[in-house]
Amino acid sequence: MVAGDPAKNEADNGTSQPGWTCRSARFVLSANKVTQLPADSDAEVAFAGRSNAGKSSVINTLSGNAKLARISKTPGRTQALNCFRVADGRYLVDLPGYGYAKVSHAQRNHWHHELGRYFGQREALRGLLLIVDIRRGLTELDWQLIAMLRERRTPLHCLLNKADKLASNAAHNNLHRTRGQLRERAGGATVQLFSASKRRGIEECCAVLAGWLA
Repeated sequence: MVAGDPAKNEADNGTSQPGWTCRSARFVLSANKVTQLPADSDAEVAFAGRSNAGKSSVINTLSGNAKLARISKTPGRTQALNCFRVADGRYLVDLPGYGYAKVSHAQRNHWHHELGRYFGQREALRGLLLIVDIRRGLTELDWQLIAMLRERRTPLHCLLNKADKLASNAAHNNLHRTRGQLRERAGGATVQLFSASKRRGIEECCAVLAGWLA
């Protein structure tokens, strides 16, 4: 199944899903280790992406709270597992961005270990939202993460963020190309266009998250 195009959702506010809404997200904690996260018997969706893909902006746009996830002009600012509660036993987890060269060797090794542990052992994980800069496309680091998901059969939904930076034809061409790549290498993964700055694609994305956290 492939998620549809979001052009019709320019005015989406993410509030239409019964029983769960993106706007209910509230910050709970920042964890330096997987063992510091909420109980592994709960349910959570993880957000991942390269350091400059706009992950924090996506979280803030989905939640309707511009200050929920800290946005910095310096890529790689998120160096923790930031946890947001959306309902009893339901969470969003913002993972550290990857691919930023200025992160120290010690930090890189720490998060390589912790994220390997997270994807290898975390029973609460119901799906991964992968944020990609549409102008860059899926990179080798993204594919490494996708490979880990395939091993544990975790659902994947890909957001081609910053779609407003491209002309409509170019954005849709990138959508179709990414769709084909995911079909070949990631089985049932879904993909959509998204623009945090223009608030496009919110309802479609929140529907995916609500389904995972139902």
